[in-house]
Amino acid sequence: MFAITADQVASRSGEDRVDDAVRRVEQLLDRRWVLPPQRTAGDEFQVLLADAAAAVDVVLELTRDGEWSVGVGVGDVEHPLPRSTRAARGAAFFRARDAVERAKTVPEHFALEIEDGRRLDTAAVEPLVAQTVRARARRSQEGWELADLLRAGHTRVDAAKLLAISPQAVAKRYLAADLRSEDAVRAALARLLSEADRAA
Repeated sequence: MFAITADQVASRSGEDRVDDAVRRVEQLLDRRWVLPPQRTAGDEFQVLLADAAAAVDVVLELTRDGEWSVGVGVGDVEHPLPRSTRAARGAAFFRARDAVERAKTVPEHFALEIEDGRRLDTAAVEPLVAQTVRARARRSQEGWELADLLRAGHTRVDAAKLLAISPQAVAKRYLAADLRSEDAVRAALARLLSEADRAA
């Protein structure tokens, strides 16, 4: 299982964004959760997932704007599962707690902790996810506009029309935003996380 804990960055100096983030994650996941995203304490929320691709989606969404410290815990959870996410327990949640605390201390605001006895350990997975987060942080606003359109299913021809720019300008944005490998990177990270969730 994948427990994700997200803690709002600089929450004391800004407005509470937990409810908005929970709605974003609910929409993104479209019920691909074991336990839904739920505020757990103050400016923090958690979600429990069994789908590695869904976990990648949540991590990339929440680390996009730098407003959240995101910790992912990979491991077992206690059964039977409670109705409430905040009441759930187990190694995945303990690891997510450790990870989010560490995420607060690194530039990417992301950390991952894998329970012992898995096929892959933290050192084999975390650097690759962190590198993806760093690469996306360098993307321009124009690059994100194009990325969002393509992610929504539009073609590059459609995007040129919607953005009122030439196909050549779209091609330049596409290269500058490093979108050619976006889907392949997501799939590779999901495979890594899935492997990390298997017993050795």
